[in-house]
This record gives sequence, structure tokens and C-alpha cells, in this order.
Amino acid sequence: MLHHYRIIIVLLAQWLMVAGSGYAQVSEPFAADSTHIQKNDTLYKDTVAASDTVTIGNISIEGNYRTLTPIILREMAIKVGDTLPEHDLERRLEIDRRKIVNTNLFITVDMQHFVDPQDSTQVDVRILVKERLYFVILPVFELADRNFNEWWYERNHDFRRTTYGLFMSYLNLTGRADRLTLSAVFGFVPRYDILYSVPYIDRQMKTGITSGISYTTNKTLPYRTWKDKLDYFNSENLNRERLIIYTTLRRRNKFYDNHLLDMRWVSMQLSDTLTRLNPNYLLDGRKTQNFFQFTYSYSYDRRDNVQYPLRGYRYGGQVSKLGLLPFDDLNQGYLYGWYNRYLPLGKKWFFNTGLTARLSMPTRQPYAQTLGLGFRRDLVRGYELYVIDGQHYFLSSNELKYKLFSFQKTFPWIPVRQLNTIPMTAYLNSFADLGYVRNYYPELSNTRLGNKLIAGAGVGLDVVTFYNLIIRFNYTINGLGQDRFFFQVGRSL
Repeated sequence: MLHHYRIIIVLLAQWLMVAGSGYAQVSEPFAADSTHIQKNDTLYKDTVAASDTVTIGNISIEGNYRTLTPIILREMAIKVGDTLPEHDLERRLEIDRRKIVNTNLFITVDMQHFVDPQDSTQVDVRILVKERLYFVILPVFELADRNFNEWWYERNHDFRRTTYGLFMSYLNLTGRADRLTLSAVFGFVPRYDILYSVPYIDRQMKTGITSGISYTTNKTLPYRTWKDKLDYFNSENLNRERLIIYTTLRRRNKFYDNHLLDMRWVSMQLSDTLTRLNPNYLLDGRKTQNFFQFTYSYSYDRRDNVQYPLRGYRYGGQVSKLGLLPFDDLNQGYLYGWYNRYLPLGKKWFFNTGLTARLSMPTRQPYAQTLGLGFRRDLVRGYELYVIDGQHYFLSSNELKYKLFSFQKTFPWIPVRQLNTIPMTAYLNSFADLGYVRNYYPELSNTRLGNKLIAGAGVGLDVVTFYNLIIRFNYTINGLGQDRFFFQVGRSL
């Protein structure tokens, strides 16, 4: 119990530091969705009377050898002919620059403006972009476990638990920010994937579509969760096959809000052995499961950088129905929601807080569709080695960070221009998380962590570098009194 108090004290201390710094220090408010500042929104009100205005003249783009110009202009609120307060011009251009960065099509984006020599009231804008390496064929070498830490601590860093193969990605295939990916992975968990995504299929450039197929086979796999750890069945025989075919429609009416409609067909087959080991895997000793799933998602995202945000906020929700037709083998649904806030506190200090929750029904669910904390990025830090099954959960994450340094280095001797600019930024951070999982059938997993509040806290170092790669080094303590060092390589939300 003492460890819970220590963690909660860290959490309260972070909130007190934020309160002491004051929310009024938040800088660089975000632009409105339209090309005009919304006067009825206090976030976007002018604090200084606009005595001088400028008119946007020409907008030119340089460096987009493949990317079509309309794809870049689509991200900008500022248009040719707009009239803006002169004191607000640089702020509005910086906001548009960040939106272009968030397309993930470019390594660097620079926004310049200068007065038209023939008309002092007119300002021309020049956008300089450096495109990424769009076509990539890479060897694949991955860990089959949920994360590096589980593989290192729980699986004795066994290199037999790895996958290998080839991954091909062609981003910006036609210059319209579309993407084609193919992968063939062998080893511990063979997997084959094909995906094609087009961000815009209409003239208004608001609707996109993604379609794909994924096929996975397993010989060795977790067949149950026991004492909040995955219990694996090791075999040389095929024990599970899974096929997913999906199509997703994406609608973006404005710059920051997104609507997603996802329709998929899921088919799963189990071996007799796996079914005997856990009759609840698909419920009632079933060996097959086939169903259609429909999901609607909405998200509103006004973060400055979607890969490693420091300012802004995002929120959203998702509703999903698993089993649409009378002959489907599943009848289940869930609600999922999230909110995150990112606050600059001044002098290189930043704070972020977030809340995530999931509700699912009915309470009796197949093990394959029962999700709690421990999968994806929904976990209480300090419990990276645990999986807490349940039908409902919530998660509160809080972090205070300090920027150590930031630089960008170009190496002209590297002949590939997409690879010769390397940025690097480092942050020291402290964090404290709280979570709770409601499990209606605790006896099925002999859970110790379900149906109780759990907490974790720690300190760490984040390094943000090439192609939005994030390297994390964390030292944590959890409510069980366990303290460990954890390592992670990946991307933020």
C-alpha cells in the first residue's frame, strides 16, 4: 500500500507544478479550422487591435519533386487573397507549417514570407520542403512478444521468438500521399499483409479509402492469461489461423477532425488441442469463428506534432459492433474514448495528461476478444510485463518533461538527400499513471490486478530522432513494489 501512496504523491506533485506555472503560460494558440480567425472562440481572439493588415499574394512550393502541390495546399488554412492582421501572420504560417509536417511526407518544412516589392501591402509565401525516402524495401526482424521488455525479462531474450522477412512500402506512390505496403514475415509468427491507402478520392479532397488483407498463422501462442501474465502453449503444429479483410473510409471535413468507417470480415480457426486447453478461447469449445465487424471512429486532433506532441489537444471516440448478421459467430460491442492535453509551461518545460476508457458488452466474452490493460499502448507504466484482462477499463496518464537539447544536422557527403538530414531532440521526464480494470470472471485468469486501482510512476529519457523514431529509457516503480528499467523503440500516438 505504501507504494501506491508514493506513486500518487508523484502524480499530485506534477499537477501542483502545472498549477503553479499557470495555464496562462500556454503559448502559440492554434488557428481556426476556416481561413478566418473565429472571433467567438477565446483561443483565437486577437489580443492586439489589428491596425495593419496584409494580403497574401503568391504561395510557391519548392522541393516537392513527387508530391503534388494541391496535397500540400490542402493542409493550409491560409489561401491566396486572404487578408490578415500583420502581427498575426507569422503565427498563422507556423500553424500551417506544422500541419504540413504532420502529413509525414517530408523530413523538413520551412515557411518563408516576404513583401512583394511592387506592393508593400502584399506578402508572398514560399514553402521549402525536403521529401522523405518514399520507396523502401527493408528486411524485417521483429520480436514476437508484446514488447521488448516482455521478451527480455519474461522470455529470457530467446531469439527463437523472433520473426523475419521482407517489408516493402511505397509512400506517395502517385504523388497524392497514397501508400502501398506489402510484407511477408516468417519465423515465430508467420504473417502476410497487403494494404493500399488513398487519402483523397474526391475533388474536394476530403474522403479517402484504405483496403487490405492480413493472414497470420501460429504454432506457439498465448492460450490464456494466468495471474496477469500470458500463458503460452508451445507446439510444432499449427494451432491458429486468422484472416482479416477490411476496407476503411476516412472523411476529413476540416483540418482537425476525422471520421472513419471500417468494415471487416474476420475468420479464425483453432486446433483441437488449443480448444481443449481453453474452451473459452472462442467460447463453448468452438474451433471456428467467423464474423463481420463495423466500426465508426471520430477524432479531433489539434496537436503540434502527431508523433511527439508538446502543445495542443486531441479527443475522440469509437463504437464497434462485432457480429452483424444472424449467422455470425459473435455478438459483441464496445465503446472506446480518449482525451489528451499537451501544455508548454515555459523555459523548456512541458506537461501532458490523458484519459482513456473502454466499455464492452456482454460481460461473457471469448478470450480472443477480451481486452484490458497491457495491449497496444494502453498500459500503466511499471506494468509492462503484465496483461490485465477485463470487460471495462480506464487509464489516466500524466507526464512532466524538460527539453535537454535539440539540433538538426545535415551531412552533405551523404548522396541520398532524403537521408542526409538528421534531427535529434532529448527530453527528461517524470510520469505517474493510474488504471483500473473491471473483470466479471476473475477466476478464469486468477487475476491479482483486476478489480482494483493500480498505479505506476517513474523517470525517463526520450530521444526523438530520424523519421520520427522515438527511443525511450524509463525507470519505473509499480504498486507491487517492483522497480525496473524499461526500454522502448517506436512512435508516439
